[in-house]
Amino acid sequence: MSLALVQSRALLGLQASAVTVEVHLANGLPSFALVGLADVEVKEARERVRSALQNAGLEFPTNKKITVNLAPADLPKDSGRYDLPIALGILAASGQIAAERLAGWEFAGELSLSGLLRPVRGALATSLALRAEQPPVRMVLPPGSAEEAALVPGAEIYRARHLLDVVRQFLPAAAPPQEDDDGWQRLAPAAPAVHTSSPDLADVKGQAAAKRALEIAAAGGHGLLLVGPPGSGKSMLAQRFASLLPPMSVEQALESAAIASLAGRFTGAQWMQRVTASPHHSCSAVALVGGGSPPRPGEISLAHEGVLFLDEFPEFARSALEALREPLETGLITISRAAQRAEFPARFQLVAAMNPCPCGFAGSAQRACRCTPDQVARYQGKLSGPLLDRIDLHVEVPHLPAEDLLNAPAGEASSAVRERVARAHALALARQGTPNQALQGQQLDRMAALDEAAARFLQTAAARMGWSARGTHRALKVARTIADLAASEQVGMAHVAEAVQYRRVLRGTQA
Repeated sequence: MSLALVQSRALLGLQASAVTVEVHLANGLPSFALVGLADVEVKEARERVRSALQNAGLEFPTNKKITVNLAPADLPKDSGRYDLPIALGILAASGQIAAERLAGWEFAGELSLSGLLRPVRGALATSLALRAEQPPVRMVLPPGSAEEAALVPGAEIYRARHLLDVVRQFLPAAAPPQEDDDGWQRLAPAAPAVHTSSPDLADVKGQAAAKRALEIAAAGGHGLLLVGPPGSGKSMLAQRFASLLPPMSVEQALESAAIASLAGRFTGAQWMQRVTASPHHSCSAVALVGGGSPPRPGEISLAHEGVLFLDEFPEFARSALEALREPLETGLITISRAAQRAEFPARFQLVAAMNPCPCGFAGSAQRACRCTPDQVARYQGKLSGPLLDRIDLHVEVPHLPAEDLLNAPAGEASSAVRERVARAHALALARQGTPNQALQGQQLDRMAALDEAAARFLQTAAARMGWSARGTHRALKVARTIADLAASEQVGMAHVAEAVQYRRVLRGTQA
C-alpha cells in the first residue's frame, strides 16, 4: 500500500481554497474511485488520466485499487483542473516520481489524452490566493494559464506544456529544473504590453452637454442615463466613455483580470484596460448579476472597474434592472444558493441609454411623436423610481441637424478630456481616499463644504423637484465632482446649479 499527497486549489467565487489530492493504491480488485464532492467534469478525469499516462509512456497501475480523495470533502470541485495533480499523485503513489519532492508545489491543469496540458479557468484568481501563502508556494500551470498567473507580482509560476515536462522535474534523481527548457519554464512576472486603441470622443460632433456629462461622470465615478431619439449618438457616446476614465492601478487591474479569468474571458490585450460590457437587453437577471451552481460572475462583475453599458434600458427585464440597485450602492454582489455563497466585486460605472417613448421621438423637433401620453408614461414607468434615484446624471441627447453633423469640426479628443478627469480624480483621492460617488454620510457633509448660498439653493431645488434624500445626496456628490474639475476646494453656487440640471426626472415616473 502507498499514499501520495498533491496540492491544488478549488475556485468558489474569487476565493481559491486549498485542496489536497490524496491518492491511495491498494491490493484488491482493480478499480478507480474518485471521491470528495467532485462534479461530473472532475469524475471524467479518471479516463483522461488513464489515457494520458499510458500515451505518455508512463505506467498506469491497472492491477491496483486506486482511491482518489479531494479534501476537504464538503468543498465543491469542478472543471478539469485536477487532472494534473491526480496524475502526479498516481505516479508518486506508485513510486515513479519522488513524492517528497512535491512538497511546496501546487498544480492545476487539464490533460488531453496524449498528455498535453490544456488551460484552466481562474488561473489569476488562484495566483492571487497564493500571494498570501507563507512560506511561498510554487505553482505549475499549462500554457495560457501560466501567463495569466504570472501577472501577480511576486508569484512563482512555472509553465509546463506536457505531462512529461512535469514528471522530469520530480524524478527521484532529477536535476534542478532547467528554466531554459521550452517545455518547462519559470515565467518572470512581466505584464503584457498595454494596448490603448479605443474609439475616440473626437468622433462625436456636437452634443456639448452630453460630452460635459460624460466628463463629470468619469471624474467622479457617477452613473449616467442618456435619453434621446434614435440616431442622436447615445451609443456612440457610451462606447467612448471608457476612454475618458483615469488609468487603472495594478491592484485594480489584477482584480478586474481575475474576474475575467474566472469566466474564461481574459486576454493580454485587456491588461490595464477599462472594459465596456454591453449585454443585450434580452439577457436574464442571472446573466446580468451572476449565479448558477457553482456561482459564476455576471456582466456587472465582468465590468468591474470598467463600464456597464445598457442600451435600450427600459427593454431589460424588470427583475434584471431591479437587481442592479444593491450593487450600484455597495459595489459588491452576493450570490446565495442553498449550498453555496459567493461574493463578487461589482464596482462598475453604469451608462444607460433609452428613447423617451416607444416610437422614440417624444419632444423631438425632427419628427412628430405618435405615442399617446399613456404609452409614454407606461414606457418610462418600466424604470422604477428607486433605480432612477441611483443614477446620478440624467442627460438629454437631442437630434443633431444634418447641417451641424456635416459641417461641424471634430470634437475634443479623449486624451485631452482624460487629462482633466485624471486631475479631478486625483484631487478626490488625495482629499478623501475614494471617488466622490462613494462618499457617504458625515464624510459627504465634510468633503462637500457647501457655502451658505449654495446650500440654500440645493434645499430649494430638492423641495421643488420632490427629490428623495438619496437624490439630494447624489446631486451633492455631482456638485463636488464639478468643483474638482474646476480645481475648487469649496462647492459653490455655480457647481450646485450645474449639478441640479442633471437630476432629470422622466415623465411618467416618480423619483
